[in-house]
Amino acid sequence: MPASLDVDAAGADATKASAPAEFLAMIEGLRSVQLRAELELSELPAPQRLAPWSHAVAATVHAPDTDDEIGSGRLVVLHDPEGVESWNGTMRFVVFATCDIDGEIARDPLLPEVAWSWLTDALDESGAEYTALGGTVTATSSVRFGDISGSDRNDDVEIRASWTALEGSSARHLAAFAGLLAVAAGLPPEGVSTISPVRPVLRP
Repeated sequence: MPASLDVDAAGADATKASAPAEFLAMIEGLRSVQLRAELELSELPAPQRLAPWSHAVAATVHAPDTDDEIGSGRLVVLHDPEGVESWNGTMRFVVFATCDIDGEIARDPLLPEVAWSWLTDALDESGAEYTALGGTVTATSSVRFGDISGSDRNDDVEIRASWTALEGSSARHLAAFAGLLAVAAGLPPEGVSTISPVRPVLRP
């Protein structure tokens, strides 16, 4: 069954009851989205000091066959009815995504550019209209020692970005976030079964 947003709460709805109609419509648009089954979504307490109104969603990516967690992320919607000059608008999306990647890919010098293209491609493919896009791509490697030692090196890619939503459906922006997570985590296209996860090729 496709994933839908797990809404925790009457309390959260009550605190937003007096929010601007544009912001409430954006939240309802997010809650209406049906995503692929490997993505599990839930609402989080949103940061309070970044904008007059905010809303946050957490995402977990599960492997199709084992149900192991292979990626995670957060999406935060910020709304300032007065507008923010640096946003060039009133509605800002902030996303964070982190996924396990193969060590060879993690150390490839082309990774930052390719990983950033995962986001821009996802935005374009979803039809999300946006401006003022910016962010960072970080590859990390870690090895455990001492009491928590392990034999494996863990490699991850982290993508942090934000953009301002122009007129259009909030569902498209959530779809772009979900598309980013799916590609970064190496999920195959929906409806396609593979023996091993598929990841974008960094170089010919």
